[in-house]
Amino acid sequence: MTSYRFAARALSAAAVTSALLFTAGCGSDSDGPGGHSQHGGAPVSDAFNAADLAFVQGMIPHHEQAIEMSELAAGRAGSDAVRDLAAVIEQAQGPEIDTLRSWLSDWDAEPADHGGHDMSGMMSDEDMAELEGSSGAEFDAAFLRLMIVHHEGAVEMARELERQGSFAPALEMAQDIISSQSAEIDQMTELLN
Repeated sequence: MTSYRFAARALSAAAVTSALLFTAGCGSDSDGPGGHSQHGGAPVSDAFNAADLAFVQGMIPHHEQAIEMSELAAGRAGSDAVRDLAAVIEQAQGPEIDTLRSWLSDWDAEPADHGGHDMSGMMSDEDMAELEGSSGAEFDAAFLRLMIVHHEGAVEMARELERQGSFAPALEMAQDIISSQSAEIDQMTELLN
């Protein structure tokens, strides 16, 4: 009987300690580099799960395509606003690709073995050809239209990770993607109109 009470007390103490550690980990509104805390939704940890891996493997080719699209703007865009926006997209997503690749390396995981065209928001080869074959105002309209769809796909992927992921740094990146790319969608919609 004594050993049962001791075990019950030990479990109770462990539960309290876990709750305190979890609360301490969520105590700030600026926990991550993006200034986002992790409240609600999936449990947050330093361990990754299948949703985290799928997000990382999918977001690498997704970001790579956004950069490919943005690089075209330097020589084809008709407006400074589109050219500047494309530069912002490149500057944001390049370092994120490096981070995503470093996570794959840390996890001893391979990049996705698909070209990424089956993911939400990805451009088809025909879409990319249309973009490459245009310039001036025609390029601007095509770029904005296609990049809005592309960003919407990234936001969808990030929201899915928020629901299913567990790796804290990936969840922070997902929140940053949702915030920054939603703002860029608004900006691009204004430019398109």
